[in-house]
Amino acid sequence: MPELPEVETTARGLKPLIVNQSVIAVGIYRPKLRWEIPKHLATTLINQVIQSVERRAKYLLINFEGGTLVIHLGMSGSIRVVPTELPLKKHEHFELKLYNNTSLRLDDPRRFGAVLWQKKGETLSLFDSLGPEPLTDDFNANYLFQRSRGRTQNIKTFVMNSTVVVGVGNIYASESLFLAKISPKILAGKISLKRYQVLIQSIKSILSEAIDKGGTTLKDFSGVDDKPGYFAQKLSVYDRVDKPCLQCNGTIKKITQNQRTTYYCSKCQK
Repeated sequence: MPELPEVETTARGLKPLIVNQSVIAVGIYRPKLRWEIPKHLATTLINQVIQSVERRAKYLLINFEGGTLVIHLGMSGSIRVVPTELPLKKHEHFELKLYNNTSLRLDDPRRFGAVLWQKKGETLSLFDSLGPEPLTDDFNANYLFQRSRGRTQNIKTFVMNSTVVVGVGNIYASESLFLAKISPKILAGKISLKRYQVLIQSIKSILSEAIDKGGTTLKDFSGVDDKPGYFAQKLSVYDRVDKPCLQCNGTIKKITQNQRTTYYCSKCQK
């Protein structure tokens, strides 16, 4: 699943290609994704100028004067900007045709993505309970320590909770805990403030490096330029079960937590 670094990579790649461009046509080729694509977009967006591109959690925000196009990449989605005359691919279900003869196209083979509309001055309910962005000052050790008091869930599940902090998905949670030398099995409420200070810096470091590398491509993800993300080459524990730890003579292990696979080194992560 595209996580925060992949969505941030997509947002940064889109900015120079689509900002200040006007929409001349909208193609809705498969209306039913995770939710049905609003039919009115085919007329609402005509002649509207793209003012900016942002990211909130794992959502892309394409801002117009009258509102915001909200896109989620789902389990295996990606976005590319190509010449409009280029034939559609099989799983390209949504398209914005732009004035400069290019098109923004959403490719979503598994159809778990979403294309939604947020009117100006309104906020979609899916944003109501989201926690802070992990790369901002609002996400700090004191905040995480206080939120964790009394929590009996394991620390990996805790930091993957989008009401606590957004965008720390499965890959980056495993990698951050390894860097911080914290076992994924430890209960969130049992971790000290001092260890949360280390974990905060680890999360920020891992996410920042992943963004710099264009995200992580294990199977499907590609950026706007169709290039894969290269952070997979930097993974220390994720998808490395039974391989030697890069920091000690231990072996990477795999367990299941909250229906998600967790990778860790039992010697490094106490």
